[in-house]
Amino acid sequence: MASVAVIMADPKQSEERLKHESVALSEEIDKGSMCDEIVGSSGTLQKVLSLVSKVAPTDATVLVTGETGTGKELIARAIHRQSGRSSRAFVSVNCAAIPRDLIASELFGHEKGSFTGALQRRLGRFELAEGGTIFLDEVGELPLETQIALLRVLQEHEFERVGGTRSIRTNVRVIAATNRNLQVAIQAGTFRSDLFYRLNVFPIDMPPLRERREDIPVLVEYFVDHCARNVGKNISGIEKNSLELLQTYPWPGNIRELQNVIERSVIMCETENFSVDKTWLAQQPLATEPKIPLDLSEKLAAQEKEMIEAALRESAGRVFGPSGAAARLGIARSTLESKIRSLKISKNSFKDFADTSPILFGIG
Repeated sequence: MASVAVIMADPKQSEERLKHESVALSEEIDKGSMCDEIVGSSGTLQKVLSLVSKVAPTDATVLVTGETGTGKELIARAIHRQSGRSSRAFVSVNCAAIPRDLIASELFGHEKGSFTGALQRRLGRFELAEGGTIFLDEVGELPLETQIALLRVLQEHEFERVGGTRSIRTNVRVIAATNRNLQVAIQAGTFRSDLFYRLNVFPIDMPPLRERREDIPVLVEYFVDHCARNVGKNISGIEKNSLELLQTYPWPGNIRELQNVIERSVIMCETENFSVDKTWLAQQPLATEPKIPLDLSEKLAAQEKEMIEAALRESAGRVFGPSGAAARLGIARSTLESKIRSLKISKNSFKDFADTSPILFGIG
């Protein structure tokens, strides 16, 4: 009855919600028809699937970690399908793919006239996912001000549209994922520790493909069959040498890389036996991994420098003040100045990045 009352009270808003939710559900159906099965029977994968089956029936927030290409979104979709929310929308958001000054509007929507170009009210992803699940991929890329808004959603189950003045209640399950070390980001001041603990209620770590090599034969068979049907080819066998090559390769790009290599091989295949050109594999690790790995301290310094430069870029080179880089990072001015000197960062090079874009947040 409550939902009927909302429709009666504001038919225009309800019509807008239904239209956008229909689009979200259509996108979900399209994605569901893709290669999105979790394939394999290795012990490491079975442990993950056991965690999925335990947490799915609950409404607990889940944080999925793991390297790029390990299938974190597949795990999120599996949790949604096995939950009581499966009949509602699953809305996926790649936080790294949305400009930082637009992410608040994308997640929470905006009101007409809230900034230049906001010609009409727009529903955000949280409203589109109402009653269902929202998947926040690359959550470690969220700017600090948006992290505050997300924390409010997790704590209070409410948010405000950009430019809005009233709180909107939300009933959405949050599943987040990242390939970054959030503990390092917390130490660098670019990720809030309170948000991390809110997201990390039920952690699931996806193993890289090199730790589940026994799954490679069945994955190869699955992808070959799927890709062959897509391009209209009849492939009935897999060359032994090619399978052995695929099983010994380290797969720095994980399952995504395996799928891409197989798709390319199927397109090139001119017989009924699937084979792989070994030169494709021999060259790829060199392009994705340095010959001499950086030690841990160098990696941490590089990541810290990247975070500080991002904050300086957002603050147009200002270190102190309410909108300065130190405030954005949540550290003292003196600490930031010391790090800028030690990391040899030029503050002046960021003064051209004056923020002329509209402020799209203000969500407490």
